[in-house]
Parts: sequence; C-alpha cells; structure tokens
Amino acid sequence: MTISDMFSLDGKVAVVTGASSGLGVAFAQALAEAGADLALGARRTDRLEETAAMVRDLGRRVVTVATDVADPEQCTALVETAVRELGSVDVLVNNAGIGTAVPATRETPEQFRQVIDVNLNGCYWMAQACGRVMRPGSSITNISSVLGLTTAGLPQAAYAASKAGLIGLTRDLAQQWTGRKGIRVNALAPGFFTSEMTDQYPDGYLESQGPRIPVGRKGDPRELAATLVWLSSPAAGYVTGQTLAVDGGMTIT
Repeated sequence: MTISDMFSLDGKVAVVTGASSGLGVAFAQALAEAGADLALGARRTDRLEETAAMVRDLGRRVVTVATDVADPEQCTALVETAVRELGSVDVLVNNAGIGTAVPATRETPEQFRQVIDVNLNGCYWMAQACGRVMRPGSSITNISSVLGLTTAGLPQAAYAASKAGLIGLTRDLAQQWTGRKGIRVNALAPGFFTSEMTDQYPDGYLESQGPRIPVGRKGDPRELAATLVWLSSPAAGYVTGQTLAVDGGMTIT
C-alpha cells in the first residue's frame, strides 16, 4: 500500500450526523471525494437531500435518514439503514450539535439539558449503535470543540460542558473498543470555522478573538474535513483515544 493509498476510503461506508448544513456538509463532501459511500442523518430532511445530491454528483452511493440523535431509536435506525442499503458501517462522524450562549444564572434546566442531550448523549447513542455493527479497522470521530479545552469569552456553560464530556467519552470508548473490537475512536476539537454557529455570534466577536489565533484567521472547513479524512483512513491506523485541536493554534495561547 502506497502512502496515497493509505488515505483512500474506497469501499468504505461512512455515517455522518448533522449532515444538512455547515461542517457536516464539508465532512460529507470530503469523505465522498476520498471514496466513501455515505449514510447521512439530520433533522432537516429538505437540506439533507441537498447534501445527498452533492454526494451522488461525486459518483458515490448515499442514503438519507431523518435523525434526531437525542433519540436512541432514531440513531439505531440510521445505522440499520446504512447496513441494509450500503452493506456496512466503517466510519462514524459524530457531528450533530447545537449551542447556546445563555448566562449561567439565567440558563434554564431545559436549555442546559437540551444541549447535553444532543451534543453528548446523542454522540453516545450513535457510537453505541455503530459499535454493535462495525468491523475491525473501523473509525469513530467525535466532533468536540476548543471550548471543551479552553474558554472563549462567551457564556457557554452547557456547550463547553458537552464538548468536554465528549473528550472523556472518546477516551473511554477508545479504551473499551480499540483492543477488543478494532475500532479506533478519536475526537476533533475545531476552533473557529465558518458555520451556522459562527453566524450567530455577536458582531465583532470573532474579530476580538483574532489575537488568540497564531495563524491569524478563521479556518477553512475543507482544512478540518481533510483532517477528518486522515483520522478516518488507514493512514491514522495507529491513532486512537486522541483529541486533535484544529484551531490555528488557539489552544496554545
């Protein structure tokens, strides 16, 4: 196998949650370009079909399933559809997530629980469903955040807690599954990338964070997606239980 072959996902089936917008679309496109067929899940099915059309245009097979990852039964249905229609599940990208920016003294129990239920619990339900069917050599990547590692000047207790919890979940699943099942489990901790979430930030916020980013700019979603392809491929076969910050150096300042 050549070095370039090690980055190929030919013959693999990848499941991507939150695939209707933002980074989920970039992940789906990159995985398809690397050779994978796709099973896409999201709550917004109309936009999910737009992602599926892009995958088909790249010559890959694709199925879509309306999926709220906070519901374990819907997570199982997405995985079962992938196996039935595409033959296997070799890659999981736990990307679905929501965020809030509510001061801690005013955040309601419902608001806090909703974020945890999607960002942390939902990733666990998806990993659990995939872990039951994945073969040795498979890969799970949980999309955490630099806010699981540091703070960034906004009141985001629920979001930060969920993303930090996801890092702990990544370590434990890697410990449980890598040796016994041959499933690698890692996390990406993105910094600031253009997405629906960054569109909701207050005016001037991203500019205020600029001095904390040695690279001096926001990330291009394709840069993050390329890192995901590496983690999902045989090229990262000796990497498990790790959280990789893709943040332009923000976490070292």
